[in-house]
Amino acid sequence: MKLLFTSIYTLLLTITCTVTALAQTSKITGTLNDGAAKPVEFATVSLLRAADSSIVKGALSNEKGNYAFDNVAKGSYVIKATSVGYNTGKSAAFTVDGTGAVTVQVITMAEAGKTLNTVNVNATKPLIERKVDRTVMNVENSVLAAGNTALEILERAPGVTIDKDDNISLRGKQGVTIMINDKLTYLSQAQLATLLRSTDGTTIASIEIITNPSAKYDAAGNSGIINIKLKKNKQKGTNGSLTAGYARGHANRDNMSLNLNHKNGPLNVFGTFSRGDNNRYRELLIDRVVANPDTPIFNQLTKMPTFNYYNNFNIGADLETSSKNTVGVVASGYSNGGRDINDNHTERRSGTGILRSYLNTSSLMNQRYKNLAFNLNDRFKIDTLGQELGADLDYSKFSNNNIAEYNTYYFTPDGKPDPAADKKPLLLRNQTPSSIEIYSGKVDYTKPLSKTWKLESGLKFSSVKTDNDLRAQKFNGTDFENDAGRTNRFIYTEQIAAAYTNISHQFKGGSIQVGLRAENTESDGNLLGVQQIKRSYLNFFPSLFINRSLGKKHDLGFTYSRRIDRPNYDDLNPFIYYLDPFTFNQGNAFLKPQYTNNFELNYTYNKTIDVSLGYSLTTDVITELILTKGNFTFQTNDNLRTQKSYNVNIFSPFQITKWWSGNINFNGFYLGFKSNSTTGNVDNGRVAFTAKTTQTFTVGKFKAELVGDYRSSLVYGIYYLFPRYAVDAGLSRSFANKKLNVKVALNDVFNTMRNDLNSNALGNNFSIRQKSDTRVFRVNVTYNFGSTTIKARQHRSGAEAEKGRVNSGN
Repeated sequence: MKLLFTSIYTLLLTITCTVTALAQTSKITGTLNDGAAKPVEFATVSLLRAADSSIVKGALSNEKGNYAFDNVAKGSYVIKATSVGYNTGKSAAFTVDGTGAVTVQVITMAEAGKTLNTVNVNATKPLIERKVDRTVMNVENSVLAAGNTALEILERAPGVTIDKDDNISLRGKQGVTIMINDKLTYLSQAQLATLLRSTDGTTIASIEIITNPSAKYDAAGNSGIINIKLKKNKQKGTNGSLTAGYARGHANRDNMSLNLNHKNGPLNVFGTFSRGDNNRYRELLIDRVVANPDTPIFNQLTKMPTFNYYNNFNIGADLETSSKNTVGVVASGYSNGGRDINDNHTERRSGTGILRSYLNTSSLMNQRYKNLAFNLNDRFKIDTLGQELGADLDYSKFSNNNIAEYNTYYFTPDGKPDPAADKKPLLLRNQTPSSIEIYSGKVDYTKPLSKTWKLESGLKFSSVKTDNDLRAQKFNGTDFENDAGRTNRFIYTEQIAAAYTNISHQFKGGSIQVGLRAENTESDGNLLGVQQIKRSYLNFFPSLFINRSLGKKHDLGFTYSRRIDRPNYDDLNPFIYYLDPFTFNQGNAFLKPQYTNNFELNYTYNKTIDVSLGYSLTTDVITELILTKGNFTFQTNDNLRTQKSYNVNIFSPFQITKWWSGNINFNGFYLGFKSNSTTGNVDNGRVAFTAKTTQTFTVGKFKAELVGDYRSSLVYGIYYLFPRYAVDAGLSRSFANKKLNVKVALNDVFNTMRNDLNSNALGNNFSIRQKSDTRVFRVNVTYNFGSTTIKARQHRSGAEAEKGRVNSGN
């Protein structure tokens, strides 16, 4: 806590001293070439103090070998540049006087002969990096990433928690928008969890956490954006990597991925394929009290083994049609599926605990999920001053088909079949084919108005259609027949037209950016023959970002943005899905979007220790509720009135010795919920915190990691969530001149990770105890092959906001 108070005190002190602490600054630019007039691309460029060669700032050269440093204070400096395959380049000493921009003489970096294969590159990115507008988790350097899925890795990211139903929260708040390679996923929460669970961790390069996005991003996501960046080979020639892994928890798991890249002249072709079997196990215990004088107590135990597989692919090509224009095409998709086998035992007891009857429900669910997506993109550099035009066209289709059988048998306390007429065996069968089609197009334009002013603007249109067809059947004694009371078809369409503008200005010691995004939404939810709800609404989403450098070691920032979260497609379907005769799920066609105003004040000390203070207010907050009616308990979603969130987040990397480094992330927050609705009154709030630390040890050729994760008890909506904690450990070693890498890891070393909760609100009185298959041993082997030279283009496309609301299976 001393660090917290010290940082907050320093933050307040620097605010009061802003006017007197500003220093005159200048911009430094320069160019690197190889002596033959060819630019040196993506070299590491360091700005050093001439007096003692201490590092002031760092940057990368672009495709033309150009680099730049903004907001450099008065003084004498030297530029140093390094790149694999080139000798180190260094400039003569020069002076910055704060009166204007400084252009450094061209630095020549001669090629380092033919000895590239003997060069050892030991520098690696830290696991967690704090940047100006986001936190980056560099997954591809992590021992713990090997063999884990994207969902398991995400759970280890700073400020991220995942609950028993795979709902993702950031700094205590749900409503996170998930993007993959800068593209929205358009999936429901359950479908998104399935997709992340079927994404091999070895295909991930990094995870970016953006708590307050600018107007350039879609306005969805009240707690921010998590962007998962997949690996893309950075070398020319033909190269790639092959990874295979095995894991053992409750059951066997395996994974395999192949990553290929070919770059020759203006053409770059790339592709990734991954497959695996992700078998898991979970036990769920529910104790509840209901308003029934005969059997008010229900004890329910469910054993839930799942046997899932996944096959994912991503292939594409970039073609430089000229020095100013690059055209790209990407095709991606998956074929996932599996079986869920649930064995449910429910006991009905009197108020004194005497067993009155019990029932067994066994269910078998066979699931198939398929997706095919295409992206066509173009990037045109209008001039050499930074004016650029980009366009993306996206199409995605998801096809899901689930077949489920539910067999329920009733028994008397002595284990005999219950003779009552209403307790005959209940045999049900559901078939739920569904499809989702997404069309999206966007255009982005960037124009520097001067050396210090820049304009960004763009347009986007997306169209989504979902078709869910529930075909329910009931056994009549001789055959299955249609169950009209449970059969339904729900069709939902949504069109969103958006436009945005950002204007940014760089000034001495800081920058400011003002943005505005407008989104017009037209939606139509139609439960055929029963209910149809249409909506049309136009919203504006302003954003503001201010950054100020207060001396050499102090940086201050303020951000504000307004966000929206639209209901997931499945949550809008008002029909009932039965899990057993006493438990069901019901959608809510009247769900409204929720709106959030986010404020954040950020302070960084010495470019390392980061402290942020945040406040957000969400209205019409979409919240999961579990309600009780007589003997029946059902899950639904409703709009509570408000959610208030206060948080303080502290991130600090550390270096104890040359071989021992790591980071600590602490997030303290308060969540408060209030509502006066038809479901009842809610007034809940509680202070909570999460703490994570990562320790990295490098001894000789071995690299080890140790991760600790703790989340205190907290209140979310009507739920009280118990504390949870876990420790992960991993070890890796490289062989054959770093072409072969072996990693072993153990997740949840002490098998402590649980998801337990209680609820005593809105007439509820129940507890849930849940233990999943979290202690898993993993071993992964990766082999890298092919050439190792220059970097390929990275592309960001435009159809990811809508995909995040769909189900992908597995």
